[in-house]
Amino acid sequence: MLLLAVACGAGGPAPGTATPRPVAPGHWRLVFHDEFAGSRLDTGRWATCYDWNKHGCTISTNNELEWYQPGQVAVGGGKLTLTAQRRAVRGSDGKVYPWVSGMVSTGRDDWYAQPRKTFTYGYFEAAVRIPAQGGMTPEFWMMPASRYTPPEIDIMEFLGTTRTLSMFVHWKNAEGAERKERGTFTANGFPDGYHLFGLLWEKDRLVWYVDGIERFRVTQPERIPHVPMEVILNLAVGLPYPPPPGTDSARLLVDWVRVWQH
Repeated sequence: MLLLAVACGAGGPAPGTATPRPVAPGHWRLVFHDEFAGSRLDTGRWATCYDWNKHGCTISTNNELEWYQPGQVAVGGGKLTLTAQRRAVRGSDGKVYPWVSGMVSTGRDDWYAQPRKTFTYGYFEAAVRIPAQGGMTPEFWMMPASRYTPPEIDIMEFLGTTRTLSMFVHWKNAEGAERKERGTFTANGFPDGYHLFGLLWEKDRLVWYVDGIERFRVTQPERIPHVPMEVILNLAVGLPYPPPPGTDSARLLVDWVRVWQH
């Protein structure tokens, strides 16, 4: 099955035109957006790391290969670019990471700060072009403002593949055990252009969309989060396997990010 690229303008809607509405039913208002139309990242909207490390960051529990650094994040030409590069660096945790990469988050700059923006329910969408290289994991996801997961919602993850999209919700059951449910959608052509990855999060359901078409739905009450969450985009490396020899860089491109609420 061939997934056709969505035609996205370089910097989002042209001046004077209306921003497209969510495909999900209901009355919506745009509460957060970035069209990346400038020449630098808007640090009023975005942090470039998690807040639990200094001078960079990573998620050590995933055994990822990258150390996220602000220099791997760029805005220009109407898009956000997160660049992964094979370059060894020692993290503030004392470990040496063979890759550096980029991420943005609506969260905090440091442990004691307040998140820039959090959301409870809404419609979340980003126009993203994933890299073609193997061993990369582009992600568009949400974590609680409390920093403690689960819950967690993964709107878009390509786990070392460019064909199979993974969509996850993580939760704790009544006994406190961590659980997750995964939906998948497989198609060719994801790296060939921008595609729309969307999530409808309401009190009684989670619905994932790809290019405006529903691909996964969760309605079991215990699986639906009800806490404020931050929005994150990142390009992880080596999850679940390392990039092949000869792959030394990759880029995740984001045309825009938008959040609507009722």
